[in-house]
Amino acid sequence: MNVELTAPSNPFTADDTGKAPVHQHVYEQLRSMILFGDLTPGQAVTIQGLTTELGAGMTPVREAIRRLTAQGALTHKGNRRVTVPILTAKSIEELGFMRKSLEIELARRAAERITPTQVKLLRKYDDDLNRAITQGDIGGYLTHNYRFHALIYECADATIISETVDRLWLRFGPSLRVVCGRFGTNNLPDKHMDLLNALSLGDADAAARAMEEDVEQGIRQVRAALQPE
Repeated sequence: MNVELTAPSNPFTADDTGKAPVHQHVYEQLRSMILFGDLTPGQAVTIQGLTTELGAGMTPVREAIRRLTAQGALTHKGNRRVTVPILTAKSIEELGFMRKSLEIELARRAAERITPTQVKLLRKYDDDLNRAITQGDIGGYLTHNYRFHALIYECADATIISETVDRLWLRFGPSLRVVCGRFGTNNLPDKHMDLLNALSLGDADAAARAMEEDVEQGIRQVRAALQPE
């Protein structure tokens, strides 16, 4: 499993040397494994196996599992095993409702606050994303897609809403890997250009519409991949 994929989430809490504490580093590693699909829905892993995979001690691994379980990203299965939950039709519906409700608001706020420098960075992330799609690079797609959205949330300057959405992505993200495997990267929906245009113009209503369509398309793809008729 690839544990090198890291996303620009909240920065590590540094110690006096500027390095992240071990427990935080392990948490970020395991979080990335979940978020980017290195641990797939339904896959059970042991605590001992994670200590080997992460090159960490039992204590920081247990702490990371505790935090991620509290966030709904992992489920205890007994016998020192944990698993990424499999999304049900009901949970997909709930995630779709929550993501649309909150991310529409974040897009509105971002359109009112985003700077030209941030727009430029968003375009870079989108270029990286498009390159990953062209190359069939699933890991790159998942990473740059998250970076794109995470920067919009940061621009919105709404910490409580953004933190809530980030937890929703921990539940939703692993299933995007399943979508990529089922449909391939070239068939994935992309409303990012509409979002970029709206954000660069400061058009909050257009940004909200584009975000709603982006989320709806993603939810439809996940539903088709996980709940085939």
